[in-house]
Amino acid sequence: MHESPPSLFPPILPNRHGMLDVDPLHSIYWEEVGNPDGVPVLFLHGGPGAGLSPQHRRFFDPQHYRVILFDQRGAGKSTPLGEWRNNTTELLIEDIETLRVKFGIDQWLVFGGSWGSTLALAYGQAHPQRCLGFVLRGIFLCTAAEIDFFLNGVQSFYPELYDAFIAPIPEAERGDLLKAYTTRMLCDDPARYWPAARAWSRFEGSRVFLLPQPEDPVSDTLDLGVGRLESHYMTHLGFLDEGQLLRDVGRIAHLPAVIVQGRYDVICPPVSAYRLHQRWPGSLLRMIPDAGHGALETGIAQALVAATEQFKRLGRFE
Repeated sequence: MHESPPSLFPPILPNRHGMLDVDPLHSIYWEEVGNPDGVPVLFLHGGPGAGLSPQHRRFFDPQHYRVILFDQRGAGKSTPLGEWRNNTTELLIEDIETLRVKFGIDQWLVFGGSWGSTLALAYGQAHPQRCLGFVLRGIFLCTAAEIDFFLNGVQSFYPELYDAFIAPIPEAERGDLLKAYTTRMLCDDPARYWPAARAWSRFEGSRVFLLPQPEDPVSDTLDLGVGRLESHYMTHLGFLDEGQLLRDVGRIAHLPAVIVQGRYDVICPPVSAYRLHQRWPGSLLRMIPDAGHGALETGIAQALVAATEQFKRLGRFE
């Protein structure tokens, strides 16, 4: 297991948690952490499909913030696990609004990393009046170029991982790895989808951190959620128009934002964070010089906690 960075707040249990039926197929897990009368925060996990970790509660001062966290459709403790049907960005945004109304929240600080940054931007642009500001990490704009880099560009940095990733796929199908893996993962035959999901999850998980880390225990929940839902969302370009999140930055440009990005991120390349910052004049870009993609890398975790602490004091970032 990865050690917790010293900058995080101490471990904390939810005040309350539960399941919420959002349609006849999906039920999502939610939890509330911190001060019930505090400044509301929406936490959006990565993936899609990665789900929550107890560490995610620890970026926020529990005396000051009221943090709402949830497993997105098909992820973590939400059911059915790995379910891609009735699972789109628009529906996730509707789920967020359902939770906001459920908890009686008017506005909240939106905190998201990796795919969580994608969803944070999409939600904010759909409902800017509900947002106090943004803390974003490992920017992913869900463009065709980023998806190609995720699948193919990484071979320049991790050729051995790439070779292991393509090995199960017949040579005739390697021209479109996304299609090859999606076909396998989104079928109903466990003998086909489990090996594909595990290979996909290992392909991503092995390059999250800049420096090698002890291997986490195998997690079927993580493998199936990440494998199925990442391939599903990538196939549909995140259910977004190409370039949409940069195009519509003007809808949230009046709100404070800090962007935390690892310089050596080989999952979500730093150019995306840079371009978002360029389009968002009031945003702050914290490029971490000794980090990759992981939220729990020391420099990234420090920057995220510093951001929530600054917002606690000032209501903005500087």
